[in-house]
Amino acid sequence: MNGSLAHITPIRGVNDEGRGKKHALHLLVHATDAEVLWLHDNDIVRPAAGDREALAQLGEADLLILPLRMRTTQDSLLQRLQVIEYTALQRLTVRAAQRGRAILCSGANLIVRRQVWLDAEPHLHPEMPSGDDMYLLEYCKRTGRTIAVSDADRMTATVTAQPTLRALLRQRARWAGKAPYYTDSDIRRAGAAVVLAVLLQLLCPPVVLLYLPWEYSLVRGRGFALTEVLLLALIYPFYAIVSLISGLLHPDRW
Repeated sequence: MNGSLAHITPIRGVNDEGRGKKHALHLLVHATDAEVLWLHDNDIVRPAAGDREALAQLGEADLLILPLRMRTTQDSLLQRLQVIEYTALQRLTVRAAQRGRAILCSGANLIVRRQVWLDAEPHLHPEMPSGDDMYLLEYCKRTGRTIAVSDADRMTATVTAQPTLRALLRQRARWAGKAPYYTDSDIRRAGAAVVLAVLLQLLCPPVVLLYLPWEYSLVRGRGFALTEVLLLALIYPFYAIVSLISGLLHPDRW
């Protein structure tokens, strides 16, 4: 047994004292004496697994990357394309972590030992309104902590697709705004590869056909049509560039 587990859920206007997500996390983490923290976002559907099952999944690891799936709330192409993108990102998350080169994780569904989080806290860029999850991942990699990943259905949380294009771009801008602070070589290489692919496609649109089979392999068997994946690939460079520029110029707040 790995000790007690506490569920940590920062909620705007409830436990952040009006000072943002990282302050809420600071207060909640310091208020518990549990050995293990299970981090959640307030707007997710939590996994079906209970605490004992979660501790068993963690094992002897210091950080456990957990899966997410995205659901739609309306019959719209915008939400459908978000689900495809998110499915591909989750598959990449699991593959990279299984190979010992983790590049993504999400504080919406993440388990970490409390002492590891406390050790990492000074390195979580308090000047940034968010990003604690990715900076925590970087800290764990840099300090040689043990990182595990699970793709079990019972450990999977559910997030909701953004309802409008404006909301989607704001979310992606918030994600992109953290990019300049990343120092991990695996994460930076992955980001550079995405930027390069976007630029190549903007300069030569037919190049999308070269990596379409790989992109489709990430979501094959999940009920998505090849034409949908192609449509997402065609429009992705445009919203990726808009998100990147917006995130760098106007970092959003939590």
